Amino acid sequence: MASETVKLLGSWASPFVIRVRVALNIKGVSYEFLQEKFGSKSELLLKSNPVYKKIPVLLHNDKPICESLIIVQYVDDVWAASGPSVLPADHYERAQARFWATYVDDKFFPSMRGIATAQGEEAKREAIKQVEEALSLLEGAFHSCSKGKKFFGGAKVGFLDIALGSIIGWVRVTEEFNSVKLLDQAKVPGLAKWAQDFCSDDAVKEIMPSTEKLSEFAKVIFANMKK
Repeated sequence: MASETVKLLGSWASPFVIRVRVALNIKGVSYEFLQEKFGSKSELLLKSNPVYKKIPVLLHNDKPICESLIIVQYVDDVWAASGPSVLPADHYERAQARFWATYVDDKFFPSMRGIATAQGEEAKREAIKQVEEALSLLEGAFHSCSKGKKFFGGAKVGFLDIALGSIIGWVRVTEEFNSVKLLDQAKVPGLAKWAQDFCSDDAVKEIMPSTEKLSEFAKVIFANMKK
């Protein structure tokens, strides 16, 4: 479709936006990246996502698709003939990928936020413990889903890789800010190696922000929270 237009409303630092960008890269889809300014919402965003009023939003021929994992599945379906499939072909494996992606959003990501918002050392230790427990479960999921290959999706980056991998940058920032090692080679060797492989993948490496850049952005966020 030579006349089709693809635009993405988002922010370079958002793990949820990174998910969509990785999926689009895997499929080789050209798109215009419209970055939202931190602390404000554009008229286009409010018009395109009036329910949640948040990024990311994919505009495909001016039709909005919202929520990161829904967008990733949409990209996989619409551009099925372009690039490798993101979701597994096997129905059971597809269900497992969706299950663990939901776990990432419902349990893992909130526990990560819990470290950042913890008040006091005891609360922070408890929050770190919850993240470590979640990573232990995800380590088991990695071995089960990958079947000995590089990624959750096998030989290539797949749906669950995108769901969890988009958060790696913020995991590293959390490690730096709290002097803790979460992707610990001794505790979660599979995930530790997987994280390196994911960030080095051609579909990811150009859009995964550096720890230094994300750290500076995080300082701005925390400064605004204190106002």
